[in-house]
Amino acid sequence: MSVPYRWVIVALGALMSCVAIGTMFSLAIFQEPIATATGWSHVGIASAMTLNFIVMGFGGFLWGAASDRFGPRPVVLIGSVLLGLALVLASRAETLMQFQLTYGILVGLAASAFFAPMIAATTAWFDENRGLAVSLVSAGMGVAPMTISPFARWLISAYEWRPAMLIIGIATWVLLVPAALLVRRPPADAGTEFAAEGARPQLSKVFRSPQFIVLGLTFFACCAAHSGPIFHMVSYATICGVAPMAAVSIYSVEGLAGLGGRLLYGSLADRIGVKPVLVAGLTVQAAALATYLFVSRLGEFYALAIVFGSAYGGVMPLYAVLAREYFGQRIIGTVLGAATMLSSLGMAFGPLAGGWIFDTFANYSWLFIGSAMVGLGAAAIALAFPPLAARKPQPAFGVAS
Repeated sequence: MSVPYRWVIVALGALMSCVAIGTMFSLAIFQEPIATATGWSHVGIASAMTLNFIVMGFGGFLWGAASDRFGPRPVVLIGSVLLGLALVLASRAETLMQFQLTYGILVGLAASAFFAPMIAATTAWFDENRGLAVSLVSAGMGVAPMTISPFARWLISAYEWRPAMLIIGIATWVLLVPAALLVRRPPADAGTEFAAEGARPQLSKVFRSPQFIVLGLTFFACCAAHSGPIFHMVSYATICGVAPMAAVSIYSVEGLAGLGGRLLYGSLADRIGVKPVLVAGLTVQAAALATYLFVSRLGEFYALAIVFGSAYGGVMPLYAVLAREYFGQRIIGTVLGAATMLSSLGMAFGPLAGGWIFDTFANYSWLFIGSAMVGLGAAAIALAFPPLAARKPQPAFGVAS
């Protein structure tokens, strides 16, 4: 195995996840400027994010299956081209429907082309330190709020929202197309475990298994709990009297905390098992969501963002580790894509629900109450995870329940 190049694959995966998730979630930064400039409703703009997650869900399953069949490079290359195109077209939208179709459908389809294929590629390159590598690829999502979101806010302040989105679309091409061309499969000798896994399992049996059902339902409820608060956090902080740029910085603190949370929760999972760490993280996430009802000052937002960000960021790589441990390398792209589809459907509820709640009640209180209850439900479902089959231990949090 080429030791240096496997870490290049990790870096490429982290970059792609950062840009893809960062550009998609930057709609939270664009929401208020778009509404002010166009007169479109908050719920109408937020529905583009809901479309993002719905399309991203089905797209993730299809892209994951395609990466199992054709390899990751053609999948992420198509996704890179499509993501830039979607942002450029969205910046030119003249009606709310045009914006919803371009940003909602095309961005969602493009953004889903990276996570499952690059996680699958990463696990194929690593026989050791696999869990750490997966965590680092996923960490790109945590970096996104610290990079794309402030950049978007600065561009909007300097050029207004249409030129800002156009520039981000062009930057996406510049960053991702060359990166996609560098992705490749591991050398033949790195695939010994893959080859030893035998015949491809029947997917119908896999998707009916208790392992996949619990994995999918937990992932769905986890994302349904945190999607609305993440998307509407900037607007909520602004309503509480926080200045716009400072409100964006709360979003960035969440991302930084999520980066640390991925490493912290992964290390804990190494020592005490994936299942108890996942349940604990989901419980912390639910408690943090409820606590947002009682914060209003910038310092309070920062403190809670650290707890909330580390919790929802820390649990995310654990789903990929569980998928790999339950189902092996041969179909991980398909399985993780299917689980991601369910999580994306969960993510789709939050932005739309939050927009409706704000338009109806002129505040976000019921969003945080409902999200906390769903978060507790996710923790309860996670308690039902079946034990992992005995496997050869991995040096980095690849075992145990």
